[in-house]
Amino acid sequence: MNGGLQLSDELIGTFAPIIVYWLYSGVYVLLGSLENYRLHTKKDEDEKNLVSKMDVVKGVLLQQAVQAVVATILFAMNLLSTQVTGSDTDPTQTQQTSLIVLARQFLVAMMVLDTWQYFMHRYMHHNKFLYRHIHSQHHRLIVPYAFGALYNHPVEGLLLDTIGGALSFLISGMSPRASIFFFSFATLKTVDDHCGLWLPGNLFHLLFRNNSAYHDIHHQLYGNKYNFSQPFFVMWDRILGTYMPYSLEKRSKGGFEARPTKDSKEN
Repeated sequence: MNGGLQLSDELIGTFAPIIVYWLYSGVYVLLGSLENYRLHTKKDEDEKNLVSKMDVVKGVLLQQAVQAVVATILFAMNLLSTQVTGSDTDPTQTQQTSLIVLARQFLVAMMVLDTWQYFMHRYMHHNKFLYRHIHSQHHRLIVPYAFGALYNHPVEGLLLDTIGGALSFLISGMSPRASIFFFSFATLKTVDDHCGLWLPGNLFHLLFRNNSAYHDIHHQLYGNKYNFSQPFFVMWDRILGTYMPYSLEKRSKGGFEARPTKDSKEN
């Protein structure tokens, strides 16, 4: 007898990344007192940022509400398309090829999301109107922290994150179930890039050159026109000359500081 509540993949795919965002951010809030691993001091976080944490929470919740609406529409269109074309696959075949297919879909989705976000992000920096009225909202966080990762102007949230996510879902051809894992992973990565900490053994730091220190450079005035890549690779920055290398230096009073290297200052 199956009388329990059953949640569809589409419903989980819509809300899992939101839940993951706040849970993972919450972990970093608890770890924020570890001054020996911070990229900026707690004092700098409180004094240099140009927006209150309450406003950041409100802004993030607004963006996530928009994302949830778009995800619901996207999943509904995908379901309708499947019903019209009758493209359901054989379960046996799906099971045999699932790992290969999933790996390919994840890689394609990562590349699509990175490409879309790099060029949109870079354009928002170089177009003075878009930067002043839209993207500058995110840069009110001069000292990034975890739950501010998605603090953006609603237009930017729609253009950069929501449409970018929709394109990665559609082009990769992943299923709603696969999207649960992909977008939850992408959310973890985005939060980690803004966490403001350099923790030993962090897997994201070991696997990706695009990490919290790399993105911290971009949030500083000297790195404002560099390190646009997000959230996974640094490929486009390297190819198009916007890569700013850095070194991690220990501060005398504890913690780390990401500093541009001599090579980057010459560019």
